Amino acid sequence: MEINRGLEKSKKVMMLQKVKMAEQNPKVRITNFDEVALGYTPEQAVQEAKRCLQCKKFPCVQGCPVEVDIPAFIQFIAEGDFIGAIRKIKEKNCLPAICGRVCPQEDQCEKLCALGKKGEPLAIGRLERFAADYERAQGMVEIPPRPKSTGKRVAVIGSGPAGLIVAGDLARLGHEVTIFEGLHKAGGVLVYGIPEFRLPKAIVQAEVDYVQKLGVEIRTSTVIGKLFTIDDLLNNGYDAVFIGTGAGLPLFLGIPGENLNGVYSANEFLTRSNLMKAYLFPEYDTPIKRGKNVAVVGGGNVAMDAARTALRLGAEDVHLVYRRSEAEMPARVEEIERAKEEGVIFKLLTNPTKILGKDGWVCGMECLKMELGEPDESGRRRPVPIESSEFVIDVDVVIIAIGTGVNPLIPKSTPGLKLNKRGYIIADEESGRTSRERIYAGGDIVTGAATVISAMGAGRKAARAIHKGQA
Repeated sequence: MEINRGLEKSKKVMMLQKVKMAEQNPKVRITNFDEVALGYTPEQAVQEAKRCLQCKKFPCVQGCPVEVDIPAFIQFIAEGDFIGAIRKIKEKNCLPAICGRVCPQEDQCEKLCALGKKGEPLAIGRLERFAADYERAQGMVEIPPRPKSTGKRVAVIGSGPAGLIVAGDLARLGHEVTIFEGLHKAGGVLVYGIPEFRLPKAIVQAEVDYVQKLGVEIRTSTVIGKLFTIDDLLNNGYDAVFIGTGAGLPLFLGIPGENLNGVYSANEFLTRSNLMKAYLFPEYDTPIKRGKNVAVVGGGNVAMDAARTALRLGAEDVHLVYRRSEAEMPARVEEIERAKEEGVIFKLLTNPTKILGKDGWVCGMECLKMELGEPDESGRRRPVPIESSEFVIDVDVVIIAIGTGVNPLIPKSTPGLKLNKRGYIIADEESGRTSRERIYAGGDIVTGAATVISAMGAGRKAARAIHKGQA
């Protein structure tokens, strides 16, 4: 009797906890750029999927910006039908391997999971990743048949998450779609911004290949606003244009010393490492300063990516300098914990005031200690300087990761396109329609820097509106 009770108690505990996913040991992973999280085995995936309560109202679906039928794909996995699971996911999401790795499920679908009321929510993201990886590993990627052509042509500017989703959705609806990408590689922030150890570029390429096989043409090294304008596209056969160029203009602190050698924006630092393969030196001889003592300024996911990249490039000490406390950090908890495990030094309630130099190169960063005051417009407590608390951190590289703004190239070359006071394109939240007829927009170019999945959700809504208006 006691044994049975013990087994029942053990089962209940298991039901309340996610199946753990294997990871590289922190001491090992800081020496390489291989993926940190290793994924579920089939047995682990089935075990985790069986935790699902299959709620009648499906609250998790309400938290998914791309409307994936989560309970249905979870049920397929619980039954061991992994290909059935990925087919169900791809009815709504053509980038599942990416979403399963980098989307903040804890603030979206998993946040609404009923299991989370008493324990840990279902590991929806990990299961989505598993299904996508299983399909690819088995060589069973299925391309749906192309529908009858509508005769309409749509141009998509930018091949990031929003652009890929809108293009894939429109192609599956029978439209002829061309993506114009300014860089030499498709994927946008997925290839230049997110490090290999968090999102392997082979995964991104596989997802891009899938979108192309749906019938989408991708033209790289094509800068719209320079080579030709949006009006040129509309006047030369395209029935609609979707702008998904993101928000890639780096922001700086505006403090003395930011023009010194050894100061990077996180955009430049990560682009050099990720897209231009500086981490593969000497195979790729991309110039990048490999600092011994590095300071990264910021508290978001990009700051964590930059700090963890600097470690892998050989830094002995990496300081994460953030003006608020950890509770206010916008980065995912998972990324904060991994950065700590890897040895990133968190200098919280600290604000840089000056970057110090010697012979034109960074040699230190002067900072002030802060304390938290009343909440500001973001809802977070405002950091307030503590008088006479100045101190210096000895560093030879400084990476600024405090956010991004809008590259003005598209807005300036598109007359009549209404912008908000920060320079972002004004677009209808439900359709992506802009102030210009036949021009749509979505993702970071509209909202400012946000998540991969929110950009994808905007792309889905815009595709629906374009189809309704153009087909």
